[in-house]
Amino acid sequence: MSAVAALDCGTNSTRLLIVDDHGTSLCREMRITRLGQGVDATGTLAPEALERNFAVLESYAQLMKKFDVKRARLVATSAARDASNGAEFVRRAAEITGADVALLSGDEEARLSLLGASGDLEPISSPTMIVDIGGGSTELATQLGNELVAHSMQIGCVRVSERVLGPGIVTAEAATRAWALIDEQIASALSAAPRLRELVGNVRLVGLAGTVSTLAQLDLGQVHYDHDAVHHRTVTIEQVKWWRETLGAELPEKRLQRPGMVAGREDVLVGGLFILQAVMECFGCRSLLTSENDILDGLIASIVAP
Repeated sequence: MSAVAALDCGTNSTRLLIVDDHGTSLCREMRITRLGQGVDATGTLAPEALERNFAVLESYAQLMKKFDVKRARLVATSAARDASNGAEFVRRAAEITGADVALLSGDEEARLSLLGASGDLEPISSPTMIVDIGGGSTELATQLGNELVAHSMQIGCVRVSERVLGPGIVTAEAATRAWALIDEQIASALSAAPRLRELVGNVRLVGLAGTVSTLAQLDLGQVHYDHDAVHHRTVTIEQVKWWRETLGAELPEKRLQRPGMVAGREDVLVGGLFILQAVMECFGCRSLLTSENDILDGLIASIVAP
């Protein structure tokens, strides 16, 4: 057996996927590491954030050894992309894991996320667009004919929370500033990638990453993660609004007590829900489909592609 691995070092979490040569998942891990802690304010990756991530990568390297991984690819995204010491992080990550390491652009991140999320979808007549809400950026991507139409918005659940919402109860003033920030980024996306406008009112929206996955778990009251329960679940815009308003009225400690809340997301999830609601409203989506397949699956596909 020849196993391959994909690693994703995001702004809020560090993740690993190992599959065998038949494409069967052997190991899927996620740790909240908050690599992007303070990056929006300082422009650098904090020493404690680096140490948290390096410790997790050390543990992932042991898992890769256990499963006899022969090929691995590691990508760093928004936090490392925006930090002055991002190259230092990438160099050390390569040393720890032995993986081929890349600092992805926003468009590359969007392409791989779309590749990963669309692989197991049933074909329909409407185009499919992914919304991948990370900690520091949010990717929108679709395939229109032979053209990849994608844009990386410079907002994510951590960035919105640190910049305007704060970790606690969301005030009316903070909410107003959050909507303005997000609306500005969506307008920039439509200007930079004007073909996205073709999707308004006619798109299958697929939501990826921790904000959407945690929302699905909360809505199910799912205490323990169950891939099959949260993968390809339909979530309505009314549910998104309800959870955004309900959690926004609570302190993080209370949010963490709710069945389905993932520790480490209680202070930033509301920021992600603001983004999700704004994207759904912009594109006229009454619901979205959740997907547990994402950039990790896209990375695996890029490794094994002939």
